[in-house]
Amino acid sequence: MDKEPTSNKDQTMVELFKKYFIVEFITAPEDKRKVYNIRYNVYCKEFKFETIESCPDEMEKDEYDDFSLHCLITHISTKIPAACVRLVPANSKAQPPFDLLPFEKFCATSLDLDFIKQLNLDRETQCEISRLAVDGVFRKRSGEALTRFGDINLEFTKEEQRTFLLIAIAAFLAATVLTELSGRTNVFAMMEPFLPRLLKRSGILFQKAGKDIDYHGIRAPYFCTTQSALDNMRPELVELYQWIYLQIKEPYLNYID
Repeated sequence: MDKEPTSNKDQTMVELFKKYFIVEFITAPEDKRKVYNIRYNVYCKEFKFETIESCPDEMEKDEYDDFSLHCLITHISTKIPAACVRLVPANSKAQPPFDLLPFEKFCATSLDLDFIKQLNLDRETQCEISRLAVDGVFRKRSGEALTRFGDINLEFTKEEQRTFLLIAIAAFLAATVLTELSGRTNVFAMMEPFLPRLLKRSGILFQKAGKDIDYHGIRAPYFCTTQSALDNMRPELVELYQWIYLQIKEPYLNYID
């Protein structure tokens, strides 16, 4: 007997997210420009963490981007870039300043060096997840401050808007997939206070690795292992993680070949 088609009410949040967004590992220059433009809109125009003058061509980019691994989340129907994140790998053989991860270079005074030392980590397994940004279009009510997209219809449905809550989590999970695939499984991040709380509700527990500092807003250093994140992730997010893993794995493996 054929099954009845699944109604929208029966669809999980993850199934709905997959309906409205794609998550990609990107390497092409034109896709990276989309990432840098999201960061420009969020860090320069919206929150003013960086000056507009310091970001030519409406792109927020730094010296770590050229050797970082980048993910991009795109809204399917409008093709609007919704969110981005990067993984910066540690490199013990790099010349200064690239022998330091961004949080080590820019936030050294905030670090709990005793805590980090007792972790006794192999440098080549370390990375930093950073520049996680969600475009304000997907954090505002439908129709607010969207004129920069011209004639595109941005009257999102209520069903679409419900999935927006998963965008930041999906970006973090995309970066976590990259930690697993690359073997960079000792993970640091400078995070605003809301993100560790959000991740904790998802079952992902970060340890604080220092004190708060004003760096692109108030942030603090945190540490987590990939295995810990996978072991404690809530079941509904395991489904999302597995789907993102499948989207990223082949493009990543092709990239490193």
